[in-house]
Amino acid sequence: MILLNIENVSKSYTEKTLLKNVSFGIMDGDKIGLIGINGTGKTTLLRLIAGVEEPDEGRIIRTNDINVEYLPQNPYFEKNATVIKQVFKGNSANLKVLRDYETAISNPETKKDEILRLTQLMDSIGGWELEAEAKNILTKLGINNFDAIVDNLSGGQKKRVALASALINPSNLLILDEPTNHLDNETIDWLEAYLARRKGALLMITHDRYFLDRVVNGIIELDGGNIYSYKGNYSYFLEKKSEREESIIASELKRQNLYRRELAWMRQGAQARSTKQKARIERFHDIENSATNLSKDKMEISVASSRLGKKVIEIKNVSKSYGDLELIKDFTYTVLRDDRIGILGSNGLGKSTLLKVFSGEIRPDKGSVEIGETVKLGVFSQETTHLDDKQRAIDYIKDGGEFITTADGTKISASQMLERFLFPPDLQWNPIGRLSGGEKRRLHLLRTLMESPNVLLLDEPTNDLDIQTLTILEEYIEDFQGAVIIVSHDRYLLDKIVDKVFVFEGNGQIMGYTGNYSYFKEQTKEEEPKEKVEKKERVKQVPQKLKFSYNEQREWDTIDNDIKALEDSIAAIEKEMEASASQYTKLEDLMKKKEEVEARLEEKMERWLYLSELDEKIRNDR
Repeated sequence: MILLNIENVSKSYTEKTLLKNVSFGIMDGDKIGLIGINGTGKTTLLRLIAGVEEPDEGRIIRTNDINVEYLPQNPYFEKNATVIKQVFKGNSANLKVLRDYETAISNPETKKDEILRLTQLMDSIGGWELEAEAKNILTKLGINNFDAIVDNLSGGQKKRVALASALINPSNLLILDEPTNHLDNETIDWLEAYLARRKGALLMITHDRYFLDRVVNGIIELDGGNIYSYKGNYSYFLEKKSEREESIIASELKRQNLYRRELAWMRQGAQARSTKQKARIERFHDIENSATNLSKDKMEISVASSRLGKKVIEIKNVSKSYGDLELIKDFTYTVLRDDRIGILGSNGLGKSTLLKVFSGEIRPDKGSVEIGETVKLGVFSQETTHLDDKQRAIDYIKDGGEFITTADGTKISASQMLERFLFPPDLQWNPIGRLSGGEKRRLHLLRTLMESPNVLLLDEPTNDLDIQTLTILEEYIEDFQGAVIIVSHDRYLLDKIVDKVFVFEGNGQIMGYTGNYSYFKEQTKEEEPKEKVEKKERVKQVPQKLKFSYNEQREWDTIDNDIKALEDSIAAIEKEMEASASQYTKLEDLMKKKEEVEARLEEKMERWLYLSELDEKIRNDR
């Protein structure tokens, strides 16, 4: 069932056109990720669909019974509202009963008859289940005090309360703008699973590429005011986008060859004496006017780094507390020149505090922090509140230097560097306050990198940055000649760039693990409690000679063929999906079929791994 249609929608702000005759539809069951470079209008498109703004041209047609729930980047909170009241802010009759019940029981002057009436109403609408679900979601999101005043919460806690409200309020179209910002890795894992099994349509902006791979079944890319739709997850989008761009390039090269041939004919002095010649001249002008601009805006980071000596940062027996809250306890580490460290842990345990200890911004209660003489820190903080909204973007960059030395030794102006960071000349002279949240973050990133650091301290660098900027930043970090320490909830980023993780485990304890995020998760998942291991050792008997059981031997003999058959089946389904791209129902059935076969293949691969290890042990035991 179609929920809404966007027909020829256009939207501009001053001279900047964000949307040009955009058209697409959203069906029940669609889970769509909206991606594009910051400042191209992603948030504006969400606001239009949610009904917060109106288009300049075109229309958005909604079905009569559609119920839309929208989580903006900067949610509105009722003054003096408690957490539970804010969560139950919806307009449905059931939520009104819940609000009335919560208000009644929190007021000591409420009469018993009123509480009894509301209790009966809660029974009749199944309110207890809804209340339990709401509190469960809040707990999963790290909010445990349901009677806390929202105004007194931190920015991250407020965002999680707003997210809980969006998830709890009944809707058949849920719109989320950067829902993973301010969430830790464990909470993102939970949200990912929750949205994957949620019924109804979903439209969201997120930079989390694992999230896009595991939750969505469609991608909409916003580029230059136009949209490009893809049926499939993020990996499928990357593949098809590459094919689309290659097709555009091939068509343009073909046009250019034809144009050169027709231009030579025109230069021979062709005259429009016949109908045939007139048609050819008209065709020449059509070819001339149909050129495609193949030069795409692409952010480029090419900044020189400073020489880094042997001594980087040495932390010895550092502890830090705030009142009774112990964040860091007796922590010691020596940063190496080529370190790539990810800092993990639940919100509020002290990740940003540790980063500030590394930078020297925060002094520890005890212990020492020594920073090498050649160290030049580049600190990319979570917030952009230090930016002056009245200052022009170009002046903010010039404060760091009129000229920047690039990695190849070339000197370029601050204005040219801004262009490399996708700030065209007209945007450079805008006050910072007129930039989007993502553009401010990109500007802050440029200022951080242009000062030629040799040690990078990055605090949640993926917040509000678009995927293209993240990809370029990852490439820059991979080639960076110096140490990198990063606090991030972006699992894809952590998997790609870090080779060591520090994990906050509470009560000031920080554990170090070698490997990236996925390796750390796999290792900790497999670890067994010590008492279980000891119990196993006590009951361990004299080992018998290893051998396959009859069924295991049969399975081992055929498993390679079984895996090959499943892989062939997936390839055949993908081929059929490409041929059925315009048939939505059939494509959805094929995607489900593919997921089922992939799950069976994953099981087979796990069995193959187990059996192959067993086979090797049997051979060694002979």
